[in-house]
Amino acid sequence: MNFLAQTLTIASKDLRSELRSKDALNASLSFAVVILLLFSFAFDPTSDQTREIAGGLLWLVFSFAGALILNRSFAREQPNDCLEALLASPLPGAALYLGKALTNFLLLIAVEAVCFPVFGVFYNIRWARQPASLALIVVLATWALTVIGTAFSALTVNLRLRELMLPILVYPVLIPALLPAIQITSQLVAGEPLGGDMMMGLRLLIAFDIIFTALALALIETVLAG
Repeated sequence: MNFLAQTLTIASKDLRSELRSKDALNASLSFAVVILLLFSFAFDPTSDQTREIAGGLLWLVFSFAGALILNRSFAREQPNDCLEALLASPLPGAALYLGKALTNFLLLIAVEAVCFPVFGVFYNIRWARQPASLALIVVLATWALTVIGTAFSALTVNLRLRELMLPILVYPVLIPALLPAIQITSQLVAGEPLGGDMMMGLRLLIAFDIIFTALALALIETVLAG
């Protein structure tokens, strides 16, 4: 079985498992909607200032809600020593990691797809101004969150306080990707076309994704062995 087939096998297994139980998906989605609702009480949805910080609010919610999904990446393999069995199999660690990252990415995109219209209703935001550019930024920033989160999920899987340690490790590393994502999202919400200063942030997001994906694939065997 080639690398791509192995990756897709892990991804489909994890996706079926999560869709069967919906533990992480329901928790993440509920958390995101509740936080959006609470923020709507704290900020005036009709003010221009709220629209200026819309990108920050949105990615703050995505980052915290995403931790609930990412934390389950390798933890779901712990019952019955399934993780040890996977590590003992001929399956490459990179395929195992990439399959789980792909599953996390799809689950995060699903949560974000629900949050966008909810956010639009609560904060009177029109997302249709720059839909293609916004979709590109969402995909790049979500993959950045997924790459970092899945790698640290493997690192913290055997810790008793992994639910606490995962966000502590992930968020500082994620700052170089979150900052341009927040800035560009806010500008796109305001109706500005993708260009000018935003292109520098876009290039930073692309570089972040490439570099950290390569690093994660190169180091995952060491992480899993530890």
